[in-house]
Parts: sequence; C-alpha cells; structure tokens
Amino acid sequence: MTHAIHDTRYSWLRLLITLVIATVVTVGMWAVIVVMPAIESQFGASRAEASMPYTLTMIGFALGNMWLGQLVDRLGVTQALIGASVVSAASYLLATIAPNMVLLSLAHLLLGLGTSVGFGPLMADISHWFLRRRGIAVALVASGNYLSGAIWPTLLSGILEREGWQQVYLTLALLTLATVIPLSLLLRRQVPAEAHNTAATAARLRANSVGLSPRTLQYILGIAGIACCVAMSMPQVHIVSYCVGLGYGPAVGAEMLSLMLLGGVVSRIVSGLVADRLGGLYTLLIGAVLQCVALFLFLPYDGMVSLYVISLLFGLSQGGIVPSYALVVREYMPPQEAGARVGFVLMMTIMGMALGGWMTGWVYDISGSYQLAFVNGILWNGLNIVILLVLLGRSRPRKVEALA
Repeated sequence: MTHAIHDTRYSWLRLLITLVIATVVTVGMWAVIVVMPAIESQFGASRAEASMPYTLTMIGFALGNMWLGQLVDRLGVTQALIGASVVSAASYLLATIAPNMVLLSLAHLLLGLGTSVGFGPLMADISHWFLRRRGIAVALVASGNYLSGAIWPTLLSGILEREGWQQVYLTLALLTLATVIPLSLLLRRQVPAEAHNTAATAARLRANSVGLSPRTLQYILGIAGIACCVAMSMPQVHIVSYCVGLGYGPAVGAEMLSLMLLGGVVSRIVSGLVADRLGGLYTLLIGAVLQCVALFLFLPYDGMVSLYVISLLFGLSQGGIVPSYALVVREYMPPQEAGARVGFVLMMTIMGMALGGWMTGWVYDISGSYQLAFVNGILWNGLNIVILLVLLGRSRPRKVEALA
C-alpha cells in the first residue's frame, strides 16, 4: 500500500538531512565519555562518582526516546528537534558551571533527554516517508548514533587537551544550536493524512494476523528488547575491562570497542537492505541468532587476535537489531502512534543495555570471571529468540502485505 510521498527524491533528501542531524545531536552521549577523566580529576571524584554523569545521560536518553517520540506524534519532528536542541545546549552550559558532582550529574540527565531526539524519534519520522526502502532508511538514521561515536571523540580530544572539558561543552552547545535548528526547519513538511490512512490499513491487517492488540505487542517487543540488549551490553560495556583483566591493557580494549562500532554501522546498513526484502521480524531474528553465535565465541577464545576478530564479528551481528525493532513497530502498529510506540520499545532496549551493564559487573563480582557473564548474556539472548519465534509462528507479515 504505497503512496505518492513514499520513496521519492524528497524522501531521500529528508533522509540525508535527518542523518546529519542525528550525527550532531547525539554527540552528548559520547562527549561525556571523553571528558570523564577530566571531570574525575577536577572534582576529586571516585571512579563510580565520575561514572554517574554517563549513567544519568543514558537514563535521560532512554526516557527521552519515549517522551520525545510522543511529542513528534503530536507536534511534528521540527518542534521536537528545536526543543531538544535547546535542552541539550542548556544542559551543556549548566554542566560547565556545576559546583559539584550531584548538580553535574543532573545536568547530564537533561543532556540525555536532549540527545535522545536523534535516535528513536528520528527513526519514527523517517519511516513515514519510505515504504519499499523503509528498512535501509531507518537503518541509516540509526547509524547516525554510531557515526557520531566514531567521529566526534577524535575531534573533541584536541579541544580537551588545549582548553579543558568546559570548552568542549561550550563548543558543543553552539554547534548543536547552529546546526540542528536550521536543519530541522527543512523537515517541516508533514505526512498527508491519506498516507497515514493507507499505512494504518496495512498495519491493522498485520496486527490481526498476530492476534495481539498493538499495546500487548508493544509490551512483548519491549520484553524482547530488554532481553536482547542485556546480552548485547556484555561485550560493549565490559570489553575494555575484560581486556585489562586478561593483561592486554585498556588501549587494546578500546580498539576492540571501535571495531564493534564499525561493524555495527555495516550491520545496520546490511540489515536495512535485508529488512526491505524479508521484513522486520525475520531480520530481527537473524540478528538475534548471529549475536548469540558471536557470544558463544567469547567462551572458548580469549587470545588477543581472536578477540579482535570476535569483536568485529559481534559488531557485524548485533548492529542491525535495535533498528529492526523500530521496523517491526512500523509494520504492525498504527502510523499515527509511531513516535510513541517506537520510542517505548527503544527505551526498553536502552534499559536493557543499562541493566546488562550492571548485571555483568555483578556476575563478575560474585564469580571472579567473565565466563558466567557471557553465559548469562547467552541465556537472555535465548529468551529474545524464543519470543521472536513465537511472534513469527503467529504471523505472516509479507503475505498479509500482499493481501493488503
């Protein structure tokens, strides 16, 4: 059920603008990692205290995906982007004048809220403008977050060395306002009501094929998202610590993390192409199975060369999973509610990352090894696979789409 607005030249131009915005507006979640050692030194904080700004950034990022997604549904993406960019700029400024770690951490909660607009809300918006190429469009927007992590830390490190972390944040405040607001004005065009009606009919047929209400399906996908991202977080959050424990040092672990992110960008693009042929559920299942295989490889192999290879394979397997959740939401749920429902499911995936990061550390503390932590991740990954198999067993989305 296509419409004249889908997959047009304007759609691709809008995608390009959206990708640039995503690469800029999500820089805050990477900047806090870059400045963490400087903050620790300035405030004389412990490592745990210095980690709180990042933790609150991720909490804000998770909540913002849902709240700003709802705002996109009501007011459109332009207003949401302008509001979020102002919040981000204000949080950067507040952080630079914070007198203690408590207020600094609270400023980063606001920063997480602002940066979240560059993830789920932008994916939900771009999904309205594509049908045949919706998979690759959503995947490219999701890649903006990884591209931001690959580009900005290197560029910001020079400012950090010369002028300190406050100047880094002041620079980012100006960059966010000067870039995001003008570009967001180019996205003021709204989706015609008849296009929403067309997409809603197809989504209703798919939802009926599963036999679940949109709300129930949303919650089931949220549980699956938590399970998949508890598993995903183990290597991503702890690979540096794992390498330190093996005697390879933090620099080697950082390189492995970079390989994961690079593989994740490739994975997101490839999974988008696959989703355009197979649909979101099948693509999600493929990613979950590949991630489980990659996690198993960490168990018998811990040599340096082996870990470099496995880290790359892990990135290539998992990068497309989270965007696929957004695609499943768009395939099975009303388009008018895309922002809120995509935001909720992606919020659950981010919560899964937070839970998994903590749980892996807890398992390590009680066992003295990361082996049981990998097994824990595999078990959570298995839960995700079971949920997806059940949904696929109840649904034939491509056949339903043909009927529609």
